[in-house]
Amino acid sequence: MKKVLLVLVSVFLWSCHPSGPKSLKLNTDSCDFCKMSISSGKHGAEVVTQKGRVYKFDDIGCMMQYVKENNETEFKEFYVGDFSKTNELIRAEQSVFLQGGTIQSPMNSKIIAFSTMEEAKKHNNSLKARVVSWNDIKNSY
Repeated sequence: MKKVLLVLVSVFLWSCHPSGPKSLKLNTDSCDFCKMSISSGKHGAEVVTQKGRVYKFDDIGCMMQYVKENNETEFKEFYVGDFSKTNELIRAEQSVFLQGGTIQSPMNSKIIAFSTMEEAKKHNNSLKARVVSWNDIKNSY
């Protein structure tokens, strides 16, 4: 009976585990790939593993390099900083990306993300980058 109760409590607690990104603590958190301090939420990124572990990055390129080098790990969720906001993470799969042009990012990946195509186009007037998808980003690493 105790074992059944323990299993039920464990399942309940696991199901209550919040999914999603953890807030980036700017100038406190360090990039799990390059170890630099994360100073800009506009460029930050996070990945969540199947086990719920969160890894934080100062650049979308750092996140992609980390994922590439740790291909035996099962990653569940990917988040990127919304460039049009100060420090807000959005789901990578639902984001619009700009790459190249005059984009400056912490580790020079030249990738930024937006929650809408409208925001991306507005910023791209001065950046002269190309619009790319999440699949394009994943396939380039």
